[in-house]
Amino acid sequence: MSFDVTQAIQEGKTSLGIEFGSTRIKAVLIDENHAPIASGSHDWENSYVNQVWTYSLEDIWKGLQDSYRKMALDVKQRYGVTLQTIGSIGISGMMHGYMAFDKNGELLVPFRTWRNNITEQASKVLTELFQYHIPQRWSIAHLYQAILNQEEHIGVIDFQTTLAGYIHWKLTGQKVLGVGEASGVFPIDLTTKGYHTKMLGQFNELLADRNLPWKLEDILPKVLTAGESGSILTEDGAKLLDPTGELQAGIPLCPPEGDAGTGMVATNSVAQRTGNVSAGTSVFAMIVLEKELSKLYTEIDLVTTPTGSLVAMAHSNNCSSDLNAWVGLFDEFAQVMGLNVDKNQLYGTLYNMALQGDPDCGGLLAYGYLSGEHMTHFEEGRPLFVRSSDSKFNLSNFIRVHLFTALGALKIGMDILLKQESVKLEEILGHGGFFKTEGVGQKIMAAALQVPVSVMETAGEGGAWGIALLASYMINKAEGQTLEDYLSQRVFATQAVKTLAPDAKDVAGFEAFMQRYVKGLAIERAAVENLQ
Repeated sequence: MSFDVTQAIQEGKTSLGIEFGSTRIKAVLIDENHAPIASGSHDWENSYVNQVWTYSLEDIWKGLQDSYRKMALDVKQRYGVTLQTIGSIGISGMMHGYMAFDKNGELLVPFRTWRNNITEQASKVLTELFQYHIPQRWSIAHLYQAILNQEEHIGVIDFQTTLAGYIHWKLTGQKVLGVGEASGVFPIDLTTKGYHTKMLGQFNELLADRNLPWKLEDILPKVLTAGESGSILTEDGAKLLDPTGELQAGIPLCPPEGDAGTGMVATNSVAQRTGNVSAGTSVFAMIVLEKELSKLYTEIDLVTTPTGSLVAMAHSNNCSSDLNAWVGLFDEFAQVMGLNVDKNQLYGTLYNMALQGDPDCGGLLAYGYLSGEHMTHFEEGRPLFVRSSDSKFNLSNFIRVHLFTALGALKIGMDILLKQESVKLEEILGHGGFFKTEGVGQKIMAAALQVPVSVMETAGEGGAWGIALLASYMINKAEGQTLEDYLSQRVFATQAVKTLAPDAKDVAGFEAFMQRYVKGLAIERAAVENLQ
């Protein structure tokens, strides 16, 4: 097999995906069968400078070059060849944020990441103006907030983009974005797959009396869809990516995409009536819609797939952190008792106990709000466990209620989609630590969302693998082959998947728990106001 891979590497029958995550930059090289054959990563952290979460340009390029270097070294060590050419490349990054440049290509203010909640005024004004939810992290909210703040650089902006768009621009010379990434910059017209023309006009009209030397459409990147060419790696770009000079120019790049889009690709969740839910420290579900929602919901973010299909995103800040803290308490107790219990065994044992509990958790109530929760309108959080005198307080119900409440805020958002908007969802694919104990998180998620939940037995390489798949699709797709068909027929056809359908008793139990959860929010509010 290594001979075949070696030959594929030498002949450029490969695709490279590089994704800039919040804490890690990862490069994954895949072969024609979409299997990862080499990888490299670089750890990094954002900095909080002058009340802004940012990464420096120096750190961006250092991280890119280091992750590429480690991947190329992995190729050399595994297959005995020097990486000189690649079939196609894709760049992905954290969505949203703000990078503004002047006509000389100089960054005007430090990169403002998605993590900054400094655009509340702009978010409210634009949401009202467009009648379309504009979250604080969106690029257009950052731009308008800078205008409202009368920042000096506004008058000399020549180009505004995202992190992935910036890297792609420097590697190819082209100012473009994939439509999924662009949908977190400015609302997308689902017919044209470009920026929403009416809303562009409304924004420009909003700025008419400010006498700025640009129109919004003049400073935003061009929008491309999956499968289109994002241009080629230039000589300068090749040296930026690989300072050793081994990598050759001329390699095609696919449109740069955001981490939401690459996550959808990596979980085969780009077709209508499909979705994926990521559950760990936070939890979010992304559902591909068949039509637009009937009205504006501030609880629901709207973005698109890399092909421009509308996606509804329900996001909860809190999921498993408080649950993990309770497991840590049991671990501490075991140590005090002189028991050496493996952490994975402890999690597995406790999680499986939850399946023995009463369907509605025996009347127990908990909130895992370590931080604020926008879905239920809390700017701060206080983790709580509450029970009445006649509740059934035992270990199985205790663990069960903490697994249930980890999905409480998410369910409020998903109920908007599935109940109020009657969104059709045939199944949802789960990934993240919540699903690590086989069958437990999956069964509870199915009860919460009332749809079958599938988990892939072999996890891919995450977003870096997802953008590598998009790069591969660009050069390997058949004539007229959609991304949905390419993924289903050529990438995931042999992927082993385990699916659990909702259990009627669990569904009824979760609904009963949610009635208690919603009523009890007043207790959480009192805790926030009175416990410092």
